[in-house]
Amino acid sequence: MAGTPGLRGRERPQRSGNVVAIDAGTTGVRAFAVDDTGAPRAIAYREFPQHFPRPGWVEHDPDDIWAAVEATLAEVRGRLDGPIAAIGITDQRETVVVWDRRTGRPRHRAIVWQDRRTAARCDALRNEGRLDLVRQQTGLVLDPYFSATKLEWLLTEGGVEPDADLAFGTVDSWVLWNLTGGRVHATDPSNASRTLLYDIRRRRWSEELCDLFGVPASCLPEVAPSSGRFGMTEDGIPVAGIAGDQQAALFGQACFEPGMAKNTYGTGSFVLMNVGPDCPDPVEGLLTTMGWELADGSVAYALEGAIFVTGAAVQWLRDGLGIIEDAAEVEALAATVTDTEGVYVVPAFTGLGSPWWDPYARGAVMGLTRGVGRGHLARAVLESMAYQTRDVVDAMNEVLRAQLATPRSGLSAAEGGTTSGRRPMEAAAGREISALRADGGASANDLLLQLQADQLQAPVVRSAVQETTALGAAYLAGLAEGVWSGTDEVSRQWRAAAEFTPQVPASVADSRHAGWGRAVERARGWATI
Repeated sequence: MAGTPGLRGRERPQRSGNVVAIDAGTTGVRAFAVDDTGAPRAIAYREFPQHFPRPGWVEHDPDDIWAAVEATLAEVRGRLDGPIAAIGITDQRETVVVWDRRTGRPRHRAIVWQDRRTAARCDALRNEGRLDLVRQQTGLVLDPYFSATKLEWLLTEGGVEPDADLAFGTVDSWVLWNLTGGRVHATDPSNASRTLLYDIRRRRWSEELCDLFGVPASCLPEVAPSSGRFGMTEDGIPVAGIAGDQQAALFGQACFEPGMAKNTYGTGSFVLMNVGPDCPDPVEGLLTTMGWELADGSVAYALEGAIFVTGAAVQWLRDGLGIIEDAAEVEALAATVTDTEGVYVVPAFTGLGSPWWDPYARGAVMGLTRGVGRGHLARAVLESMAYQTRDVVDAMNEVLRAQLATPRSGLSAAEGGTTSGRRPMEAAAGREISALRADGGASANDLLLQLQADQLQAPVVRSAVQETTALGAAYLAGLAEGVWSGTDEVSRQWRAAAEFTPQVPASVADSRHAGWGRAVERARGWATI
């Protein structure tokens, strides 16, 4: 996938101007503007409140999200010279928003991707033998992380009536609805693929899954390409790109070739690898997801490892333990020691994601002795981020090796398969991931990226633009409106800021990782409800 055939034929951009991305994240909204060279021009950020009505429950007020969008978008527009050619949207994905099409008002607080209230329902569905259906159609697992059981809860226990005026969407749909003055109820395949309601092989909403979760099809948004005009703002700016935050980061990192991978180090961390236009079979411990669909109909699938807690563990050191006063202090504190003296922190505060998928795991600190101090705990938290990422990359490397030796199971091209005779991911398979592109707030931490390179025994490359999630949404929107000629031009704009290579032997990295594995086993299955 060296470039996008339908989009790379123009020799020069047809339009100039700024492109603004709205990044509606878990704790706040960022508006980010770039020019036609991909260079940042303005940025604004607003936090919004978090609500925790019960242990394990996490909610947002949709009105707070929209207010933050309005404020940041107005601030960025006020700083820009020249017109805005397009707006792109990226979002926190699995979070569920329900509102009334007639009034435009939310019918309940949004239930956030971190929320665990439907863990027992997911257990029941697994016990009923529903996992294979879900895995084959969605590429996901039965976990409260995803949208469908949250929506089911709203309809059965949350007091939301499934009437003709009900609209459901992930956060992108809510933002789009408001940007277009209530005229457009839509999403893109990358967000739809995170709901447990979307068949990623046939690329449409699944009637069977809607029936399983009791979701009326009438409340679902239209699914349109990630890069393409969704609608116009009330003052005439095209909204032309949408992608879930992690897929947008993959796009913003210019990972257009099968086998290219990135990790976004944020509240959690998300490792995605482009596997090309063919939908692979389900992989144990990993998710299969839509990467994007472009205006010409070309698609990219991705393997994903979702790690629930990485940067949030640094926040725990600050807010929970008071070991640091600012998150930026963790690197210097961790560097005061050369190792952890055998201490491991397993930050399973909301369970474990890939490759374990254990909602009953809980956080643990192993290996404490009287000699352990603040620096050891800080270093152990950074190491936990590197270990969890290695767990996911190891699982992906197994796929790269195994898929080349496994014949294709035979879907038609219309169903997400291939008619080329190639085995799945043949362009990517046959070798391990050769490098990992890093972004997100914690990627500014040099020690973390060095620990990561040591564990992967492969280079870790930090992007020159840290806001790659917003950048990806901007690129998707700008491609649709002719600001960029195609993915080849986007690739040429990508720049590395730093590269970290392994500094310890593989045997040392493996020994340390083995201790991590022992700690994880002791943290798993801890909670009983």
